[in-house]
Amino acid sequence: MSRLRIYAETQPAQPLLETAEHARISAELAQVGVRFENWQAAAEISPGAASETVIEAYRGDITRLMQAEGYQAVDVISLNADHPDKAALRQKFLNEHTHSEDEVRFFVAGRGLFTLHIADRVYEVLCMQGDLIGVPDGTRHWFDMGEQPHFVAIRLFTNKEGWVANYTGSDIAAQFPRLTA
Repeated sequence: MSRLRIYAETQPAQPLLETAEHARISAELAQVGVRFENWQAAAEISPGAASETVIEAYRGDITRLMQAEGYQAVDVISLNADHPDKAALRQKFLNEHTHSEDEVRFFVAGRGLFTLHIADRVYEVLCMQGDLIGVPDGTRHWFDMGEQPHFVAIRLFTNKEGWVANYTGSDIAAQFPRLTA
């Protein structure tokens, strides 16, 4: 189940708000400029389906978002607990960073924990199958796929080659919860 927890940046042990209601999650995140939607596939997707099949199953929503926001590229990323570089990949995204373009992810399967640091608040968003999150460029955030990752995600880009993490140097991410089993 999707979940949002909002913390004061200095109080990582006590959420100010916790909700699993999708409409409330979407409304709370919209107030800080973050997109949160739920998509349904137009066709059934079998485990291990080719990237093209996955993209076609969500073509309507993908096209709508690309036209509305100017995204130019789309791809599919898949990661599971058997991946030999899972620990290194996880570590790459656990520290607070920003990007010069939006980070848009749709979870076809599995889950991931996006944590956003906006003003003096920390928004912890557990994304599950069916969730799309759009984090605006320049937003401080980190991502945790867990020690035993399992997700398939569609990614949308303005410039796929330009997607670079710019680390802030802050240790705030280490103070907040991680994705656990």
